[in-house]
Amino acid sequence: MLGETEINDASRPIKQKEIDACKKAGIEYLELKIAIDGLSVIVNPKNDWCDCLTVAQLKAIWAPGSTVKNWSDVNPGWPEKEIKLYGPDTDSGTFDYFTEVICGEGGASRTDYTPSADDNVLVRGVAGDEYSLGYFGYAYYAENKDKLKIVGVSPTDDIADCIKPTAETIEAGKYAPLSRPLFLYVNKAALKKPEMAAFLNYYMEQGQALISEVGYVRLSSAVLAETQQALSGQQALSGSSSASSAPSGE
Repeated sequence: MLGETEINDASRPIKQKEIDACKKAGIEYLELKIAIDGLSVIVNPKNDWCDCLTVAQLKAIWAPGSTVKNWSDVNPGWPEKEIKLYGPDTDSGTFDYFTEVICGEGGASRTDYTPSADDNVLVRGVAGDEYSLGYFGYAYYAENKDKLKIVGVSPTDDIADCIKPTAETIEAGKYAPLSRPLFLYVNKAALKKPEMAAFLNYYMEQGQALISEVGYVRLSSAVLAETQQALSGQQALSGSSSASSAPSGE
């Protein structure tokens, strides 16, 4: 509900309908990029036939009305075994982002898959089924590398262009189109509170060191500096006494 929280995290950019709702409610917000994630396509470690999928193949698998049932429907050389699909539920920002960049429209997805808001459920599902395929944030793959196999993604129809997500490929933007920024959205009115300003300053400065520890990718120094400048500039407008004197860029 609008107005119930002063700060929200988000794994996708704000939607136009949400922008309109904020405007209608008289809420001005500040968007802050805080980290980068790479949505990861995952299969079972026993899968020795699929190391790469093109965006077109992923769309064929996940699009609404998909007729893909078996692995052999994706590639005739692959097993004639049913693909057991796992993915985020429809309330997830990960679901929104994946369907938008893969299927061409946010929320456009086949429905005959196992959905969950708990990524650990998805990890267990893929890890427990040889013919499974799923997707979720890179952080959950990083925590479960011994149970999962990651698949490269090609933005073209040539598997030679396949890139697997790593901290390096995600930060550099090479892992396309499934690299995404992560955000905080802050009610600008709340920035007048010293405790809010102090929290955000800590988050954007000292907190950056923790990002890689939880499986996400740190912002580049240039993007981090832009975010810190946006925050300090808005704090100055709000008259916050805890505004940063200058962004460190580290």
